[in-house]
Amino acid sequence: MKIKSIKVWLEHLPLTKPYTIAYKVIEDTEIVFLEILLENGIVGLGASNPFEDVIGETPQQTLINLSGDYLQSFVGRDINDYNTLIDEAILHFPTMPGTVAAIDIALHDAFCRSKGIRIVDLFGQKVDGLLTSVTIGIKDLDQMMDDAKAYLAQGFKIIKIKTGIDVEEDIARVSRLSEEFKRKLLIRVDANQGYDINQLQYFLKKTKHLGIELIEQPLRIGADIELLKCTDEERKIFVADESLIDLASAIHLCKNPIPYGVFNVKLMKCGGIKNARKIAQIARQAGIDLFWGCNDESNVSISAALHVAYSCENTKYLDLDGSFDLAYDLKQSGFVVDEGRMYCVV
Repeated sequence: MKIKSIKVWLEHLPLTKPYTIAYKVIEDTEIVFLEILLENGIVGLGASNPFEDVIGETPQQTLINLSGDYLQSFVGRDINDYNTLIDEAILHFPTMPGTVAAIDIALHDAFCRSKGIRIVDLFGQKVDGLLTSVTIGIKDLDQMMDDAKAYLAQGFKIIKIKTGIDVEEDIARVSRLSEEFKRKLLIRVDANQGYDINQLQYFLKKTKHLGIELIEQPLRIGADIELLKCTDEERKIFVADESLIDLASAIHLCKNPIPYGVFNVKLMKCGGIKNARKIAQIARQAGIDLFWGCNDESNVSISAALHVAYSCENTKYLDLDGSFDLAYDLKQSGFVVDEGRMYCVV
């Protein structure tokens, strides 16, 4: 079945809950959508929201890349050759993973719909029904507690809080959460590169008794080797995020001694489903677990991330809440959430 037409556009979407991370306040998001129409009327959708601070690509650049003549050259090509088309896109946009992600997701979606299967079925489902965390940005204690109570009432069991501005305040916030909710909520922490090694070790010492599940990207990019000053047990809960961008960085972070016990795989960082599965395999060979994360994204790309996550047997953690706070979305999700657990649907 051949590709009949391709359409690209950008949507500016406000967030219902603006949030603060270690270095900025985020109030809205821009998402680029890609629609591939096949000759039989089947439509495949892709979406991209690259984070400039991490990969150096903006949604505006993604839109320009996808609106050019290159992508129109796919018209008339057979959707059964989707793998070849993705490989060609990777070569054409070697430093634009957000652009490649939109193309990769749309092609996978179109191909799978043409075969009447889900994306997860293409690879074989290995995991199901994992809990996702929901994120609380940096805010005062009372606001944080109100958000946590609201999420618990909605059925969520894991809270991820943003930290990295003031380590003493971070310790107080985590301690308050743990004291208030005890065994009702698991706590994850995302420092967004906000600590140095001394602050991290101090944070670990003061919160050791609280049972924090994961600590995401505690140190700045390039300082990963300093994590080796921590114990093997401590490093098991460290999650590589900004330090893990592509296949090359995945290979580098798998060299012994390994600084991180977990990889945060994001389709917007690595360039879509195909590259994500390659990173997953690299991690599996090194004994590293997978944590699937996201930016503020549409259901289109969140669904794709969940489907590929469940096709990887070393997937252990989900943080796929990126579409929950959009004021509106353009597509019904390819997943359902039940008591905090995520399940793939068509």
